[in-house]
Amino acid sequence: MAVDLAQKGLVHLTCSRDQAVALDASDTLRHLRSEFIIPTRDDLERKTLSKRERVAAHLEAWATKGVFGHFRGYGDSELPAFMHIDEVAAQRIAPIVGASGSEVAVMETLSANLHLMMASFYRPTKARYKIILEGKAFPSDHYAVESQIRHHDLEPADAMVLIEPTDGTQATISTSQILSTIDEHASTTALVLLPGVQYYTGQYLDIAATTAHAHSHGITIGWDLAHAVGNVELQLHDWEVDFAVWCSYKYLNSGPGAIAGLFVHERHGQLDKAGMDSGKVGYRPRFSGWWGGDKATRFQMGSEFVPIPGAAGFQVGNPCALAICPLLASLEIFEMTSMSAVRQKSITLTKYLEELLQRSDAQDATGGATGLYRIITPANPAERGAQLSMLLKPGLLEGVMADLEAEGVVVDERKPDVIRVAPAPLYNSFSDVWDFVEIFKRACVRAEKGLTQHREGPAAFAGIDKKGWSQIK
Repeated sequence: MAVDLAQKGLVHLTCSRDQAVALDASDTLRHLRSEFIIPTRDDLERKTLSKRERVAAHLEAWATKGVFGHFRGYGDSELPAFMHIDEVAAQRIAPIVGASGSEVAVMETLSANLHLMMASFYRPTKARYKIILEGKAFPSDHYAVESQIRHHDLEPADAMVLIEPTDGTQATISTSQILSTIDEHASTTALVLLPGVQYYTGQYLDIAATTAHAHSHGITIGWDLAHAVGNVELQLHDWEVDFAVWCSYKYLNSGPGAIAGLFVHERHGQLDKAGMDSGKVGYRPRFSGWWGGDKATRFQMGSEFVPIPGAAGFQVGNPCALAICPLLASLEIFEMTSMSAVRQKSITLTKYLEELLQRSDAQDATGGATGLYRIITPANPAERGAQLSMLLKPGLLEGVMADLEAEGVVVDERKPDVIRVAPAPLYNSFSDVWDFVEIFKRACVRAEKGLTQHREGPAAFAGIDKKGWSQIK
């Protein structure tokens, strides 16, 4: 998706905060910021949001109805009965991932869902047994793949194909390299597993083209969308993705360890009822559990498993209703807009961040910080989400992070030298971006000169600071 930066005033940057404020004034999503709790350096008061209301309503339902809350809603609350709350969440998240409601299930954690999906979709044979994944996969994905391979009495050294950058100066992998790797190993590959948005570099992979190419070789393909859901536009059904998994505590704003989700294309969730009546299994093999069974007969406590058609049939245990409440609150905010609008602002906001970071030294009021880092995320907006990853000059990370934390800036670090910055379009503003860049560049210069303070420990446990962030940490 292209954005006319001239319309947003980004072609001729004045590099002033006044321009950032003007861009904020024309932002059609700016009203959504008030839906979020955003701690500031000067005011730690919280606003009452729907997330609190949803959690409070659930606790009240549990206190009032107890076990009957499984079957009955609570008063005037918009929350459904506990038994149906996961289905309601799945219906609401489906438009965000480009799926029908029956192709989505809200359940478990990302890593658990990845194992459940591979139990069903990784079916190695003597001829086809390999799994293709990127070399710098998120560690949990790598662990899951390796353990699944060993579970089938295979050796990871033989069965794992890792796609590594071919250019030593680049951290990304091209679509052509991915497709050629699939070509090279097509006859021996059982599964391709890739990220929608690569966590380290922020690269947005071409899901549609890669999926079609894998299918042209008869290979199943799954996607880890942890950094893609709520970040970029997805059309999982139309792209004919076999399966996908994601968490909801990044761009879906649902809190640490929040309940996750998965997608299973409708062709894999169908039931052969005639076959089942004749004694055949009649559905795709899976690790089955009670909550994936037919709702109409679930409480009859029979021993014959009849799955719910679609992704819900891959559920195992009763999902935590309390954990779904914050997710529902977040999904309500997404329903106030569209993923198209979110993505449009995201492209513009991240481009603004990029432009400010890449100002020449002559334009840089902080004294030439641009030589102390470089952006390793693709420059093409179509090949990235909200995130920009910056590779710092060796030795600067600790000092830069110490200064950022002291100024109340929250970003992510990946040692030894990478900082990930992701302006979230639902609540971040152009002014936020401008303020960040000014603070970040000063921090780089100070770290280079050895002027930054020392961090006493990890960010989450840092001590008292003058900005009051110890109250949040």
